[in-house]
Amino acid sequence: MKQHPTLLCKFLRILTLSLVFSSSSILTYAQQTYTVDGYIYDMETGESLISANVFESTNSAGSVSNLYGFYSMTLPQDSVYLTFSYIGYQPQTIGLYLDKDITIDIRLSQSVSLDVVEIVASQAETIEEKTQMSVIEVPIQQIKKMPALLGEVDVLKTLQLLPGVQSGGEGQSGLYVRGGSPDQNLILLDGVPVYNVNHLFGFFSVFNADAIKDVKLTKGGYPARYGGRLSSVLEINMKEGNNKEFHGAGSIGLISSKLSLEGPIIKDKASFIVSGRRTYIDLLAQPLIKASLRRNGGDGRIGYYFYDLNGKVNYKISDNDRLYLSAYLGDDKFYVETEDGEPNLYKNKLTTNLGWGNITSALRWNHKWSNKMFSNVTATYSKYNFGTLIATENEDYNAQGDVQDRTFYSAGYDSGINDVALRVDFDYIPNPNHYIKYGGLAIRHSFNPGEFALEADFVADGQTQFALDTIFGQQQENALEYNLFVEDDHKIAPGLKANYGIHFSGFNVGSTGYTSVQPRISVRQLLPNNIALKASFATMRQYVQYLTNENIGLPWDQWLPTTDKVKPQDSWQGAVGFAKTFDQGFEVSVEGYYKEMKNLIAYEDGASLFSLEEWEDQVVQGQGRSYGIELFIQKKKGKFTGWLGYTLSKSERQFDLKNFGEWYPYKFDRRHDLSLVGLYELSDRVNVSATWVYGTGNSVTFAESNVPIIQDFSDFGGGYWTQWVGLFDSRNNQRLGDYHRLDINIDFIKKKKRFTRTWSIGAYNAYSRRNPFFVNFETEYTQDSQGNVNEETVLKQYSLFPIIPSVSYRFEF
Repeated sequence: MKQHPTLLCKFLRILTLSLVFSSSSILTYAQQTYTVDGYIYDMETGESLISANVFESTNSAGSVSNLYGFYSMTLPQDSVYLTFSYIGYQPQTIGLYLDKDITIDIRLSQSVSLDVVEIVASQAETIEEKTQMSVIEVPIQQIKKMPALLGEVDVLKTLQLLPGVQSGGEGQSGLYVRGGSPDQNLILLDGVPVYNVNHLFGFFSVFNADAIKDVKLTKGGYPARYGGRLSSVLEINMKEGNNKEFHGAGSIGLISSKLSLEGPIIKDKASFIVSGRRTYIDLLAQPLIKASLRRNGGDGRIGYYFYDLNGKVNYKISDNDRLYLSAYLGDDKFYVETEDGEPNLYKNKLTTNLGWGNITSALRWNHKWSNKMFSNVTATYSKYNFGTLIATENEDYNAQGDVQDRTFYSAGYDSGINDVALRVDFDYIPNPNHYIKYGGLAIRHSFNPGEFALEADFVADGQTQFALDTIFGQQQENALEYNLFVEDDHKIAPGLKANYGIHFSGFNVGSTGYTSVQPRISVRQLLPNNIALKASFATMRQYVQYLTNENIGLPWDQWLPTTDKVKPQDSWQGAVGFAKTFDQGFEVSVEGYYKEMKNLIAYEDGASLFSLEEWEDQVVQGQGRSYGIELFIQKKKGKFTGWLGYTLSKSERQFDLKNFGEWYPYKFDRRHDLSLVGLYELSDRVNVSATWVYGTGNSVTFAESNVPIIQDFSDFGGGYWTQWVGLFDSRNNQRLGDYHRLDINIDFIKKKKRFTRTWSIGAYNAYSRRNPFFVNFETEYTQDSQGNVNEETVLKQYSLFPIIPSVSYRFEF
């Protein structure tokens, strides 16, 4: 195993120096101080509020609640005035004389509408006051009001409307963040990595909005607590469940229905939430499919469906201890089972199954050690599996009805990844100038690169002639990934703040080991007119590899480990930008970034998933770079909310064995990307929303010219045959047409004392733009007036979605 003791020593030295520096700063703050701590909750549901703001006006000190609603502020002995605030909630101010440590739990009530929430800069941490940059949070209630394909609310499609985030193509749910690929996104559901986020071949994501509490995307300037991916961190946290009273919500749409139930198990002490979703296209279409099969002398069933099931239980053991247990289960299933024949004569049977899905679970224990120290211990399990099976069976019977001849063939493929992990996090808040986080993580990965199962049986004249039953494929690999981190959000001087830290990681597989020390820093300096200048630098390492054929297709791409042949992926990213909050709640930010990536992985040209060759011998590693400018204008409160996002960027790749070793545009390089999002609350009964997107077309590779290759078949009784072969100057040398689309939605709401219903009517691609899905060279034949047939090769564009209207019915009780 490769050892790197010097790197570990370096990490420990940096960690020690960081703690010494923080401790010395803390001591300079020391005087007679006391601490106010507690939790911030939603008054109606008892749900903890994440990143709620706490501001003390006498000392101009501020803080935020953590992932579990816990806050802590240490202040000098004096009269203090604490204001607690959260977007969409009425702020609450408490005055007291602070002469001892005290615990105060706060319950905020939701506002009737966002426009009555008056949160001024002195009460809430605005965008210019935050140390971090490249972070965007989208309220889940806003996501639910936005237009959606077939009325299916989709978290990931909403995130595709943000600057620096792109989709892979029409209707796809993949996230391409600042020139990265989907596998370079660390997507966490209640802290558990989710390896496949797609339903319906990529058109919908696996996240059920009814079960989600909040969504946060980090595109750069990563705090030290994050690691394992190169391009982004997406944190999605599930609801905890109403601990006051029983509630439910659901919806009925064109392709699926959802139902969520939540309530107290023990009031104010334990609660639950369970949420399910299933499509029913297969159920609705089954009678038509059966009738069609029977008209042709057969029988069987053909269908596709997906489902999700989310569940969570939490229990307050004491004022200092809480337990959370959450789980997610989701699957996609495509199946074909057909049979035809004549009784006592013959039978033909076809079976096809295709499925993929995730299982995740997390058990968390929170403990408040003191009014300044909070910890969270999390044990997690994550599983992703893809499997397919194709089987055919043909039987002929003799006069006695016994099998005379039989041919049976079955081929199956299975791949996936399993993770078991343990994570420990500590929050230490010594005073308002420091917020220190530290901890570690260990993950045991189990990789199944791909296993094939073949079975065959041939019977002639009642005798078995040949039989086969075998399994072969890539060997399963186990690996250990681990990390340690420490970070501090430090208020250095008036107007100057920094978040700095170190992330140390390692990976062991077989006899091979890797380690990495990754420094992280984000700095914010307030300029005149309350304009924030921000800058960040971060290095990242990714040990889990992802092999894809780079074509739109089924999710049988493989998750694989770093090995002695395949090196871990590395990146560094620097960014600089400005941010300011204007009147009427407008937030404006402009950021420029530059990112380099190395040891990116791809199949070598001509390689195949189904090859018997070891996967390590079929891949090449190269490098990538991406740079651009992002503009984000967001309005968070009022009757009208929404945002404008624009990205000007360039993303490239380079592999020694691809494109003659020259740099070429990444397939999803998009020079211009623009999104407009608007939501308007016309009244308590009517909401209107619309989105408009524009993007430069994706890159494609076309031949520069065609040359004839003449082959002589005269020795075989034939003549000469001419084959035209394309000559390629470079990879991704052309672009598809520009993409643009308008989506609209109207909600009609009726509220009663204990029941609310909403009719949603919308349209995806409202002006039916024929956006390019893919293009293909095809031969067309025409006949002139003399009867001569002319042959012409033309480039044809294929589009996927015209205008798609939708209607859905939602209810809450």
